[in-house]
Amino acid sequence: MSEKRKEYLTWEEGFMALAMTMAGRSKDPSTQVAAVIVKDNKLISIGYNGLTKGMDDDTFHWDSIGEITGEEDKVKDPWVVHAERNAVYNYRGPLADFDGSTLYCTYFPCHICAQTIVQVGIKKVVYLRMYAYSKDTAITKAMFDAKGIEYVPYNPDVEFTKEEIQQTTNDIQKMVKKFSPKPPSPNY
Repeated sequence: MSEKRKEYLTWEEGFMALAMTMAGRSKDPSTQVAAVIVKDNKLISIGYNGLTKGMDDDTFHWDSIGEITGEEDKVKDPWVVHAERNAVYNYRGPLADFDGSTLYCTYFPCHICAQTIVQVGIKKVVYLRMYAYSKDTAITKAMFDAKGIEYVPYNPDVEFTKEEIQQTTNDIQKMVKKFSPKPPSPNY
């Protein structure tokens, strides 16, 4: 009998790799984020940051020029649904399925996503990078602490930078595209 392969991914590594891969679906040029929800090592749902359904990605102000001009309708943040909420919204089963689940995400959740996480019963959050806004992070942590939701960095010994996460996501995306089938020729 031969030995099993020793370099396989743990469940946690696989779920975080899936989150990083799905972050490559985001159209946001500045921050690509994804979340994966699992329970008992079974995938429940996936989400990434993007526009609400039906909005045209090609006519949207991804550069948030409104932050400079003062035109609120040209700031991306009010229009973009965060990955954690999209992962919940994408699920088509009963919300009770989230009870006791774990959320793997590329960034620590904001306070609005934390509300959703608390509401649906997720019990653990594993994040790759801390959210940049300390006030918002404090609110999220307070909500999680009040509800008994465990939140842990993916690897407490490493502080991942935004650039490292984006580069890894881009590298995964390039690798997947390299092996993707070529689209059929329009001249068939």
